[in-house]
Amino acid sequence: MKIGQLAKRAHTPVETIRYYEREALLPEPQRSAANYRHYQQQHLERLLFIRQCRALDLSLAEIRTLLEVKDNPNAACDTANQVLDEHIQHVETRIHELQALAQQLRQLRSKCHSEKAASDCGILQSISKSNATPMPSSSHIK
Repeated sequence: MKIGQLAKRAHTPVETIRYYEREALLPEPQRSAANYRHYQQQHLERLLFIRQCRALDLSLAEIRTLLEVKDNPNAACDTANQVLDEHIQHVETRIHELQALAQQLRQLRSKCHSEKAASDCGILQSISKSNATPMPSSSHIK
């Protein structure tokens, strides 16, 4: 199948497929005489695996590690377990950070209870004051 067909079957943009090839997550396909990429069923299966990993918010490095394990079917799966254990910890940390952020936002929202002129808005005043003394934040929150 050509790249457009692969993209359609995997519900993945063509540019994303090319990116995964450049990142060596997808093996380069054979080329036709006209130099078109020609993909096989295993490309589709691998692409769907990658998409599922991305849906789980796994990083490209984590996906690469899982693909290495998957490509070696006789290997022990402890590496896959380790990748998932670390990712679970990352997700739990991120949840905690987001909960703290939500609390900060609720506190900020409590600064203004009625319609006021912008110059009297407690939210805007608090944000302006926080420029001088930044609120605690996570390195992941931008």
